[in-house]
Amino acid sequence: MTGQPHPVDHELIEAAAHVARTRCRGDNHTMAAAARAQDGRVITAVNAYHFTGGPCAELVLIGAAAAEGAYDLRTIVAVGDRDRGVVPPCGRCRQVLLDYFPTLKVIVGKGERMRTVLITDLLPETYVWADHQLDAE
Repeated sequence: MTGQPHPVDHELIEAAAHVARTRCRGDNHTMAAAARAQDGRVITAVNAYHFTGGPCAELVLIGAAAAEGAYDLRTIVAVGDRDRGVVPPCGRCRQVLLDYFPTLKVIVGKGERMRTVLITDLLPETYVWADHQLDAE
C-alpha cells in the first residue's frame, strides 16, 4: 500500500449512486459505476448481467468512456442498487482496470472507512498484461 491518502471524490460517488437509483432495473442491471476522466468529465455506466457472465459496470464504463473519447480515466467507483453503497471491484475488473489504467484511483469502503486507493494497492504483485507484448520494432 502506498500509505499516501488520496481525497475521496464525493461527486463521483453521487453520480454513480444516482445512476444506480434511477437506471438499475431488475436483475439485469444491479450496479452502476462512475469515473472521472483526465479532462474532468464524469462518465457513468451500468452492468449488463447475464447468466453467461455479462460485464460488470466498471467494464461497461471503459467502453462508454472510449465512445466519448475519454481514454485516460483518473478515478472510478462502483455503487450497488437498493442503497448498497460503494462496492469494490471484483478480481476480473481489478485486473482489467490495472491493464487499461495503471495509475487509476479506486474509491472503496463505507462510512468512516471510505477511502481512495491506487488500483495497484488492490492488486499487488500482479501479472501485467503489457509485459507479454512484444516491442513493435
